[in-house]
Amino acid sequence: MTRLIEAVSGDDAATNPGWRSSGAVSLPEVHRSIRVPADAAWWRKLAAFTGPGFLVAVGYMDPGNWATDLAGGSAFGYTLLSVILLSNIMAILLQALCARLGIATGRDLAAACRDAYSRPVAIMLWLLCEVAIVACDLAEVIGTAIGLNLLFGIPLVWGVCLTGLDVLLILMLQRHGFRRLEAFVMAMIAIIALCFLYELIVSKPAIGAVLAGFVPRAEIVTNPTMLYIAIGILGATVMPHNLYLHSATVQTRAFDQSPTGKKDAAKWATIDSTIALSLALFVNAAILILAAAAFHTIGRTDVAEIQDAYQLLSPTLGAAAASTLFAVALLASGQNSTITATLAGQIVMEGFVRLRMAPWLRRLVTRGLAIVPTVIVASIYGESGTARLLILSQVVLSMQLPFAVVPLVLFTSDRVKMGDLVSPRWLRAAAWVVTAIIVVLNIKLLLDTAGLTGAISP
Repeated sequence: MTRLIEAVSGDDAATNPGWRSSGAVSLPEVHRSIRVPADAAWWRKLAAFTGPGFLVAVGYMDPGNWATDLAGGSAFGYTLLSVILLSNIMAILLQALCARLGIATGRDLAAACRDAYSRPVAIMLWLLCEVAIVACDLAEVIGTAIGLNLLFGIPLVWGVCLTGLDVLLILMLQRHGFRRLEAFVMAMIAIIALCFLYELIVSKPAIGAVLAGFVPRAEIVTNPTMLYIAIGILGATVMPHNLYLHSATVQTRAFDQSPTGKKDAAKWATIDSTIALSLALFVNAAILILAAAAFHTIGRTDVAEIQDAYQLLSPTLGAAAASTLFAVALLASGQNSTITATLAGQIVMEGFVRLRMAPWLRRLVTRGLAIVPTVIVASIYGESGTARLLILSQVVLSMQLPFAVVPLVLFTSDRVKMGDLVSPRWLRAAAWVVTAIIVVLNIKLLLDTAGLTGAISP
C-alpha cells in the first residue's frame, strides 16, 4: 500500500546551494499541471492562480472555528472580534510566506524541513505535525457528525462513524483533476458565506458594538478564561497544516521558472490567498457576531455548543430558516475541511519521510485516529463532551503552531535558500513579531491551564 518516494529534482533545486539535496516534488500527480497563460490580461492571470488560497481558507472556517467563535461570542460579546482580526492578519502574512517558499525553492515546508534539519529533528517535527492533523480531523469529525445529527437526526455516535465514508468523495474529486477539486471547495465556501450573510441580516447586530469589538483590549490577556478561548480562536484560525498545504499547492501552477516569472507567481499567489482569507475573516467574524447578537445580548452567555446554537437560533431570531441554514453551512464546512486535511496529510508524510500512501488509506488512518476518541467521548459524555473536545482540539493546534512557523520564517529569511524571493526586511520583522506573539500566548496558556482544568474538562 505504501512506497518510498524517490528524490525528484525540481527545476532548479539540485543546483541551489542553500539545500543539502535535490528536492522532492510536492503532490507529484498534479505538480505543474495547471497552465498559466503568458502575457495575458490581469484577470486571466488571477484566474489561473486562484484556487490554492481557497483550499487554505477552508482550514480557517472549519468546525473548530465554529466552536471557539460561538463560545467567545456568547460569553464575551463582540470583544474577541479583535482576536479574529489579528489572527486573520497573521494568517495572511504566514500564508504569503508559504507561497514564496514553494515558488522560490520548489519545496513544500515539510520537504524543506527534511532537507534543512537532522533526521531526529525532522522526525520530531513530522510527529508534531501529524498530531496537529489528527486534532484538525477531530474537529471535522465532530462538526460533520453534529451537522448530520441536526439536519437528519442521525445519532452523534453513528454520525461520527459515517464520517469515515467521506474518503469516497475525496477519491471521486481527485479522479477529475485538481481544478475540479478546487472548484468544489470554492462552491462549498460560497454556500457557507451565503448562509452566514443571511444569519447576519436576520440577527441585526449593533454596528457600533461590532466595530468596537475589533479594537484589542487588555482583558483578553489578563482574563484566563477569555485567553483560553482566544488562543483556541488563534489555533482554529492559523492552522499549522495549512502552512504545509499552501507551500505545496502553489506548485500545481506551471508558471515561468525564471526569476521574473517566480516573482510574478508569488504576487498572484499572495493575492489569491489574501482574497480567500478575507472571505474566511467574514465567516469567522459572522459566527462570533451571530453568537453575540443572538445570545450574549439576551444574557445567554453559556451557549458554547453548536447544538445549542442550532436549537436557539430560529426562536431567538424569529426566522425559521436560521437554524437550518446554520446546519447546512456546518455540514459544508466539515466536508470541505475533509478534503484539505487529506491533502495536507499526504504532503506532510511525503515531505518529511518521503513515504507515500494511497490517498484512501492515508485518509482512513487519519480519520481512524480521530474517530476513536470522538466515539468514546460522545458515548460517555454526549453533546457537552464533544463540544469541549472540539475547543480543546483547537488549543492543541495552537500549541503546535510555533514548530511550523519558526522554520517557515527562518527559511524565507535566508537569501541563499530563497534567492530573489527572500523576504524583505519589513516582512521578516513582521514575521518574527507574529512568531513572538504565538510563542508568548502559548506560554501564557500553559501557565494558566492548571487553573482552568475544572472548567474545561468534561
